[in-house]
Formats: sequence, structure tokens, C-alpha cells
Amino acid sequence: MATLQQDPGDAYTTFWNDVLVPKFERFRNIMMTGLSLHSEVPLGRLALAPGARALDVGCGWGDTALELARKVGPTGSVLGLDCCDAFLEKARADAASEGLANVRFVAADVETYPFTPTFDFAFSRFGTMFFANPVAAMRNVRKALKPGATFMFIAWRTIDDNPFLGMPKQVVSRYLPPPGEDARTCGPGPFSMANPGTVTAQLRAAGFEMLDHVRVDGDVMIGADLAQAVDFQLALGPAGEIVREAGPAAEGRRAEIEAALRAALEPHARGDGVWMMSSSWTYTARNPW
Repeated sequence: MATLQQDPGDAYTTFWNDVLVPKFERFRNIMMTGLSLHSEVPLGRLALAPGARALDVGCGWGDTALELARKVGPTGSVLGLDCCDAFLEKARADAASEGLANVRFVAADVETYPFTPTFDFAFSRFGTMFFANPVAAMRNVRKALKPGATFMFIAWRTIDDNPFLGMPKQVVSRYLPPPGEDARTCGPGPFSMANPGTVTAQLRAAGFEMLDHVRVDGDVMIGADLAQAVDFQLALGPAGEIVREAGPAAEGRRAEIEAALRAALEPHARGDGVWMMSSSWTYTARNPW
């Protein structure tokens, strides 16, 4: 078992492990494969030298870490970090199944992990938006990088640019009140890095130089069928947050909410699942020489 290098009292980490991990596991086909467009595009363009050392921050089930491990080859190495060891157990199993001995996974908080400047590249897919303290976490990532090394991370654009999340929220909001100020949360939120100006300022405060931000648009699979798409929206994302925080009130209206979501999502169903438009930024920054 990995050594968990995080504050056990961290409310965000506790929320991830106690509440979100079981839900993510239920919808692994969506979270890892259905939304994979947003890592496949930038990683498909990425060239890493054989023997390079790469860091994957918030690596989840490890699919992007394994892709990095293939890129750097057997003489290179990859470290995958995530605060949820339940995800990493599957990552380790997949690495072993594929025979990739150049990748290891550690359950840790990126904000406090004791890095040394030995990495040539750092990556994160939809992890940075949930940093409890984005600047502190980015600053610590920079400690992991050699001078001149690159940090690439993917974050959602605004909710209006992501109708697969925005439209279900609008539907659910017709039946339930918004979450209150004391709502449980997994961090700043999926759209906290939608503004390139804000992210540029955060990177500069952490000591990075912003190099670029590239938009990636495309349909993503949000359910293997209509029933799963409805269940997914009721469990995760902005609509799921409203349902979760409404508690008994949501259960009392569940049947009509499900019917409304089904009607709204049905036009997006096709033979291979339910697909809707999505949009992300791929940010690239450099640790200065």
C-alpha cells in the first residue's frame, strides 16, 4: 500500500474519498473513456524524449500516466499522484497488466508532496481545477520540474461552453434550489480555471511562464445509453451537486426530475451512447531557466 502523504483533516480530500470515489467508480466508462477526447488530443501531439521523467498530477485511474509511460519508454519514468488510493489500485493493476514497469503511483496531496527538481514534464487532466490552493499547488509542482521543463494541464472552459454539464443543471434547477453556502465541495470547482487571464496570473504567482492555451472542442460520451446518462447527471457534475445537497427534497421529486432529464437528453442519444458538446483549455507553462 502507498503511504498517504496528505492532511487527513483536509475536507476536500475527505469529500473525494468518502463521497466522490464511489460515484466515479460507477461511471468509470464515462469519466475515463467517454471524456478522453480532452487528453487524447494534446497527448497525441506531445513528444517526449526517450528516457524523460514525467509527473502526472491528479492521475485518477492512471490512463494518462500509462500513456506518458509509453511515450518515455523503458529508460524513462512516470510518477502518478492522486489523493484517492482507490483510483490508484486500478492504475497499478492496469500498469502490471500492460507490463509497464516504468510507472509508479503514490497517494498524495500535490500541494505538500516533497518534490525535488528531477522531472522533465508535468501533466494534469482535470485535476488542477480542484486544487484547494491553486497557487501553492502550482508552486509545488514547479519544485518538481527542472529549469526549462514544461507543465501541461487541461481544464474545462465555462459551463456555457460545456452543455453536457450546463443543460442538465438547468433542468434540475427547475425542481430544486441551488446548493447553499455550506454545501460540501471537492474544491474550487470544474470551471475555476476557465478564464485564461486568471490562470495566467496564478501561474505567474507560482513562478511559471505561461506559454500557450489551446482550445479543444468535441462531443463526449456521457452515457452508454439514455438510462446511464440520466443516472450520471443525477450523481455527478453541477446537476448532481444540486441533487446531492437537496437531500430528501430531491428524493421526493426524483421521478419527475428523471423524466425531465430523460426528455432533455434523448435528442443526443445514438447507437453508441449519449453524446454532447464539450470544450476545454490545454494550458502550457514553463519553469523558467
